[in-house]
Amino acid sequence: MLQSKTRDGRWFQIGVGIFLTTVLLIILIPFWRVIVTAFVPLDTYITEGVPFFLPLKKWTAEAFTQLMGHTQFTIALRNSVIITVLGVAISMTLTIPLAYGLSARNLPGRKLIVAIVLFTYLFNPGLIPVYLLVTSLKLQNNFLAVILPPALSVFNTLVMMGFFEGLPDDFKEAARLDGANELQVLWHVILPLSKPILLTIGLFYAVFFWNEFFTPILYLNDGNLIPLPVLLRNILISSSLNEFVEYNAFSTTSVESLKAAGVLITMLPMLLLYPWIQRYFTKGSLVGGVKE
Repeated sequence: MLQSKTRDGRWFQIGVGIFLTTVLLIILIPFWRVIVTAFVPLDTYITEGVPFFLPLKKWTAEAFTQLMGHTQFTIALRNSVIITVLGVAISMTLTIPLAYGLSARNLPGRKLIVAIVLFTYLFNPGLIPVYLLVTSLKLQNNFLAVILPPALSVFNTLVMMGFFEGLPDDFKEAARLDGANELQVLWHVILPLSKPILLTIGLFYAVFFWNEFFTPILYLNDGNLIPLPVLLRNILISSSLNEFVEYNAFSTTSVESLKAAGVLITMLPMLLLYPWIQRYFTKGSLVGGVKE
């Protein structure tokens, strides 16, 4: 019986390994295709198309040079950084106090407040009311139009609330006995113990604001305010790059290479950020989302 269970467990692990390997290949193959397309030389693209495996002696970074050397790209990159930094700062400023307050089990009307918060999560007002609100506040062509409507995520708040609930009450009570108010307890006791969840939720917000493109299309009509995803979207749907490239791009690289390079450049910041924060990511997500 024990050998049978061991054998079944081994076959289960083999099956899981095969499944995960298949999923990994499904993800990596398109990603590798984008990388090859971004670095393929123009002559190779014209004669052979996009080879699956790029020869090491025949590659070029001309597509990246053209995109990163254009003034519109620099402006769009700056705008994306501003939106991401301000968005994360404002969102965390709103999420942390709300999550901490809801984590207090003795909070008067706690169940009602949680129900109201969940109601806003389950029943979204929709695009038209939000658009009317933003326009009535005259926030067009303002980064706040992109940042404020999605600034507070109910999902992120509930995950952070679960983490705060799991912290020992002894630390909070000790601080209160020493004369600390709730704001001091949050700042000096809770936040130093909450680095995993803070970095995890901060990463969630950063990825959201960095990749945001539909909201800027609605509210940012000034070309000097558009972020990188919008610029990338304009490149992808444009049949000609003359409005984005100041010189004849087709003489040095292909349109497809420019598109692929734009995708990689947009992905790069989050790809570099994730390994640094990954050790906190799993711990923050599990501890914040799973309770005894």
